[in-house]
Amino acid sequence: MSRNLFAQSALAEIPKILTLTDRNPHSPTYGCCDRNFWQYKIIDFPSGMSQEFALPLALAYCLDLPKNPFHQQSAIKDWTEAIIHYAAKSAHKDGACDDYFPFERASGAAAFSLYAFLESYQLLNLQDKKLLAFFETRATWLANHRESGQLANHEALIVLCLHLLGELLQTTQWEAQKSERLARLLSWQSDEGWFQEYGGFDPGYHTLTISCLARLHSLQPRDDLKKILIQAVDLAAQFVHPDGSFGGEYGSRNTYNFFPHGFELVGQWYPEALSVNDAFLKGLEQGKQPCYADDHIVGHHVWNYWLAWKDFVSDRPLPQPRPTERFWLKQAGILVDRRQETELYIALNKGGVFKLFRAGELVVSDTQISAQIQQGQKHKNAVGHLLGNYDFEIDENRIVVRGHLGWAKQTQMTPLKLLVLRFVNLTLGRFSPNLVRSLLQKVLITGKQQAPVQFLRQLDWHDGQWHVTDELKAETWDTVETIGISGHQTSIYVVVSRVFQESQLQPWIDLTNRIKRLNPGQVLTIERTY
Repeated sequence: MSRNLFAQSALAEIPKILTLTDRNPHSPTYGCCDRNFWQYKIIDFPSGMSQEFALPLALAYCLDLPKNPFHQQSAIKDWTEAIIHYAAKSAHKDGACDDYFPFERASGAAAFSLYAFLESYQLLNLQDKKLLAFFETRATWLANHRESGQLANHEALIVLCLHLLGELLQTTQWEAQKSERLARLLSWQSDEGWFQEYGGFDPGYHTLTISCLARLHSLQPRDDLKKILIQAVDLAAQFVHPDGSFGGEYGSRNTYNFFPHGFELVGQWYPEALSVNDAFLKGLEQGKQPCYADDHIVGHHVWNYWLAWKDFVSDRPLPQPRPTERFWLKQAGILVDRRQETELYIALNKGGVFKLFRAGELVVSDTQISAQIQQGQKHKNAVGHLLGNYDFEIDENRIVVRGHLGWAKQTQMTPLKLLVLRFVNLTLGRFSPNLVRSLLQKVLITGKQQAPVQFLRQLDWHDGQWHVTDELKAETWDTVETIGISGHQTSIYVVVSRVFQESQLQPWIDLTNRIKRLNPGQVLTIERTY
């Protein structure tokens, strides 16, 4: 499998990253990577996460790979330095930075960007005491800050940053915090091998946590990390689909993320990890990669792909046949059922959201029933795919899940809401950013409010096919305006979700005409065979 697929994918995004960056040395925002701030001037603060773009550019400058016009171009080096200097200039005095609102002091943005700066600083052989002082200030803030929610990938990045900077500065000043935070992170790993991401398992973010822990292990080998990484890698291998795509809406955060670097690092001593990347490269070659060319998130995958190319292990294991057994993650609420050339990935903790493959190709993606319902003067969306506790039964040839639809989170900004939010940011947010963040998480991400619609989803296997039966019961059908099933619908705010992937070309299944014939109390039944 060609390693250059990683390099080509990363290289294609460099012009976009340069477009997003202020490259004018006489500009007051020279080095700012948030184009909405420095160019369009439509927001009132720069996103600190955007400064992560330093690392993709530093790697483009350093790596000698085919058809790389940016290799050893002095302008690229200058712009990369400018990005790091602007991050130092725009940061808060305590080293923190903002991502979505002023005075947010976002751990994720601070950790992603600091990691990028530390790697870039050493790749470019920079010598700058001011930047080192900035790194130290940011690392100290990260070491002592506790964000709301359990996001394992953030915690893993923070631990890695503390280790990298400790080595760079030849100091042990963060050793205690690093050890404490690593122990905290490892306590978030379930017995099944996955790490907490907002109370559930997301295969995509799982690969980023693997990437960080694998890099940490390569710098400071530990037997306990080795064991944990083997378990995490073996788990990730279960979620590379037969067409080479990875993850999706059945995960807790709905992502198609895949970060390959960790599998190359682990593959140096555990060859089975390389098979995970080889399966993903097969999909990359066939165009199954999702589009992450979003202004705010494009950098994440670029630097990780570059690093996977750089550390690519040349001696690869022979391709292995795909597993054929049923794989049940009880704690995660996800079942993988493989039989007779079919592979079913179903999230029972999300109402039965599923993807079904046959003979290596996607047959159907299903993100459960969605209904537009009138509630007084409002039109609200009730969906069956929200993370929650549903009743379910699993037999050899039958899967049943039942519960209530939940109200989708569809809060949008208005001028008044934005004014209120900014007032809160500039007052309460200055002193309690974590409180503001946790409130926004409850509004946009966590929690589920029950809608007055009951559902039952049943999947039966017979005659070599899956038969899907959905039953829906509403208090009244008069208020249901439209209803249907989507292949890619999600309803919580996750930055790297809702990206385009080829499987989403599947059409919307419109069931509206069928409910118009129903009387109060009647059940809507939908039957399909795949």
